Amino acid sequence: MIAEILLVLAGHPSSLFPKNHTVHPSFSPLLHPGEQQCIESLGQIAFRYRTVKNTCAQLQLSSSRYVSAVCAAINHILKDEYEALVISTEERILRRDADLVASGSFVPLSSIRATFAEWDAPLAALVSLVEDLEAREGVQPGPLIDLLLERAKTGVHRIANIFTQLSHAVERVWRVQLIAFVVHGSISTAEPLVSDSYTFLDGSLPSCITPQARDSILYVGRAISTVRAAKSQKRLPTDLAIEHAKALEDVMPDDQPNFDRVISHIRTNVSEWLWMNVLTSQAVEEAVDSFANYFLLRNGEFSLALIREIERLKISRLTVRSGATSMIREQDLNLALLRASLGTTAQQDPALSHLRFLLPTGPLRPLLPSLGGGVLANSLSRSIGKQLDSSLFTSTFLGTPLILTYTVTWPLDLFVHPAELSSYSVLFSYLSALRKTHNSIHTCWSSLSNTQRARRRWTGLGEGGTAGDLEARKELLRCGWGVVRDMSWFLDTIMGYVMIDVVDVEYRRLKKQLRSHGGLEEEHTKKSGSMSTEPSSTGVPNLSSTYSRNSIAASRSAASHLGGATSSLRLDFTTLRQMHATYLDRLLTGCLLTNPEVTVTLASTFEVCERFVAQVERWGGDILPALLFEGSLKGDEEEVGVLVTERRAVVVEINEIFHDLLISFYEQLSSATFQRPLASSSVDASKSMALGGHTTFNMSRIPMNSTSKARMGDKADIVDVRRHVERLMLRLDFNGGFSKFSWGRKDNILGDL
Repeated sequence: MIAEILLVLAGHPSSLFPKNHTVHPSFSPLLHPGEQQCIESLGQIAFRYRTVKNTCAQLQLSSSRYVSAVCAAINHILKDEYEALVISTEERILRRDADLVASGSFVPLSSIRATFAEWDAPLAALVSLVEDLEAREGVQPGPLIDLLLERAKTGVHRIANIFTQLSHAVERVWRVQLIAFVVHGSISTAEPLVSDSYTFLDGSLPSCITPQARDSILYVGRAISTVRAAKSQKRLPTDLAIEHAKALEDVMPDDQPNFDRVISHIRTNVSEWLWMNVLTSQAVEEAVDSFANYFLLRNGEFSLALIREIERLKISRLTVRSGATSMIREQDLNLALLRASLGTTAQQDPALSHLRFLLPTGPLRPLLPSLGGGVLANSLSRSIGKQLDSSLFTSTFLGTPLILTYTVTWPLDLFVHPAELSSYSVLFSYLSALRKTHNSIHTCWSSLSNTQRARRRWTGLGEGGTAGDLEARKELLRCGWGVVRDMSWFLDTIMGYVMIDVVDVEYRRLKKQLRSHGGLEEEHTKKSGSMSTEPSSTGVPNLSSTYSRNSIAASRSAASHLGGATSSLRLDFTTLRQMHATYLDRLLTGCLLTNPEVTVTLASTFEVCERFVAQVERWGGDILPALLFEGSLKGDEEEVGVLVTERRAVVVEINEIFHDLLISFYEQLSSATFQRPLASSSVDASKSMALGGHTTFNMSRIPMNSTSKARMGDKADIVDVRRHVERLMLRLDFNGGFSKFSWGRKDNILGDL
């Protein structure tokens, strides 16, 4: 019987177990209940073993290479461990091992049962696995790896070890395709990981792959595939490809930290190689110019034309009767972009085709400017500790978030990521809101001037009216002109500071850095006829990888290295990214967008200005009511001068709110300059002011640690960023308006004007 049991455990059929693992009824009377229980327990182990073997034999015929890998690994484990245990048990019995054979002639069934007890749980788990695989159709590698890793999380060591081996078997097959895509840029025709459009297929990735690793895999594979498809002479060096393949072979995807480290290292190497061989200096220069022209409003005629075009679109939709044609859609706004470019320098710019507007909330009907202070009240009621609302400036044009985006194509996305595009979008929203408000105030000034000249034809040197309301009309007109004058002065100051002291200075600084590092020196040499030998002022160290010195031959960027002692300051890919991040960081800081309190005050100020302009437009473009308007409809029932009194109350209220905001703005700037910078702070331009994530640090909290110094340059550069606000305060208080006068006093509101 012992020989029969060993044959059953080895997978052979036997009359002892006619069905499943139940002992034949004819043998039951001959066995002790304890012996029968031991035999049936061994029969159950043998039955599970046969089930696993038979199912694996069927599954190996599947077209899925991953299922075949699982079955091959299961057969290998069973052969090396379970079948070897059966053979070793038989050998011990034949050698009359004292631990197994009692008195040298008797083999207890309990001893054999105890020997194979360790396979009870593993075989049950394997049976469950193969049945699950057999029930599934079209098994994908991602869910399969997740399934194996999930079942490996158990307290039974043997089960955890077996399922870990199975997951590694599938991961090795998956890793072969990953190496083919990441190292060689090839996509398999059978069970590929990515589509032809370089997007991961459903179920191709296990959940242990982080989003950063996924993005890097697509980035590297697409780059290598694109270079390969271009059939150019530029190819990734062979020794670098071998290094990447070996690095991937030494790590498993479920080892998340090491796998992310390897993928990140590969991305860095490929990115820097692409920067030195594929991404040209001309593309970088054109991208910087395009972002500055359209997002930073350096192309002034186009920005003004775009503002007028959007206003014209709103008016045209407001004059249309209700229906689908009264809605403003994204295509209408994108068409406004093209119309605004007509007759400007942007008309022939190919970068204009990459710009487009987004309406996150969908199509909408245009709204008239609000005459109330609902949004203003909400802005002013925010607590200091709350995060900044990104819709403060994006809603200026249409009253709903409007986002300008740029379609970044390869290889430009090597250094422009979505987070940086978000920062550009925020800068555009802020600058366009400032420009629109500034333009509205100037239009209001022109309207008041025209109506004043028309009225003086009939009133001479006075403002007309009866003897009773002559003085009231005079005070109302002075108050209205004073409000427009102060608003125009404030917006002129902010506009001059932002566009001259911040945008223009930082733009020219970035272009100078690029040329001083040699990145754009080749084009600059063609224009100037000589190569600049001015040392870099940024202090950014050379972060190129060691492979670039050993394995990569002279590339396009090698021709643009600076001569002499500064030749080591090559503009590699990492340095370029750091320069661009610092550039955005300084822009956000200089534009006051890193201080939530100041930003809310600015948004409220813009809204007060728009409210005043809308009120003047509602009054027909004039502060004073028409001379014959009051009392002409109702006769004696309406008192002459009522409209003057009502308008005076509205103008005085707007004037008080505006000057209160001016005081708050100047005080916030003053307190920001005296606050001590936090040494532990860190600023990242890609995270400082994105649409989805807001910042809460102050303008003066510029980091002073070594990492930030490496990005932003030496200490003088950091101090220069902090003094942006000091320049603005000098502009605001040039005539002593804040330090000598008391703005916004209710008892002298007209006297100050």
